[in-house]
Amino acid sequence: MQTPENFRQQNKSCFILGASGETGKVLVQELLERNIFSKITLIGRRQLTFEGKANEQLVQEVVDFEKLDDYAAAFQGHDVGYCCLGTTKAKSGTEGFIRVDHDYTVKSAELAKAGGCSQFHLQSSRGADKKSSFLYLKVKGQVEAEIEALGFDRYSVYRPGVLLVDRQESRPTEWLARKFLNGFTSVCSTSMAIPIQVVAKAMVSNTVLQPEQKAEILEHKDIMAVGKSAEK
Repeated sequence: MQTPENFRQQNKSCFILGASGETGKVLVQELLERNIFSKITLIGRRQLTFEGKANEQLVQEVVDFEKLDDYAAAFQGHDVGYCCLGTTKAKSGTEGFIRVDHDYTVKSAELAKAGGCSQFHLQSSRGADKKSSFLYLKVKGQVEAEIEALGFDRYSVYRPGVLLVDRQESRPTEWLARKFLNGFTSVCSTSMAIPIQVVAKAMVSNTVLQPEQKAEILEHKDIMAVGKSAEK
């Protein structure tokens, strides 16, 4: 059985997409704390600022997501990729949502695969289904399927429910969840909602595990189980 120490000794590198988002920020901190990679690269539309030594430990690649082919080099030489990209129709409109959640995500995965990445971790959503009549869930399901078709050696999809986070621009469903689940939002997961810290911990912990199948989907309850085990 592979341990974090064994994994660390393999001198692997990773990249993160969506590091400026709520889950992405926590994922960056979790990876820095767990120290399982020799190199962590953030790929995004702008340079990010971090406190303390984090700035020294992180490599940042600024890209134009509308012209990703021009930035193929940013996706080369990574062993593991994490994708936390995402927006909403309310924030970006229907076209903007599809462009970010589908186009940018799938194209990034294609470039990563071509660049030698063997392991890809995708933050998706509970209920994702390419046949869904709901645009959000349909797009999420399409992205899952298209990235699986790329044939990564290891592909993990995370489908959390409502993400609990004290964000500045609150999304309605998350606000309602916090209202009804008051008292649980920062420390506990429920069957409907989960703190982003638990999702990030699950993604990092699952990275060092060796599943039986090349492709796997971690549903809400699976993410809770893996995320909580990391806290012990």
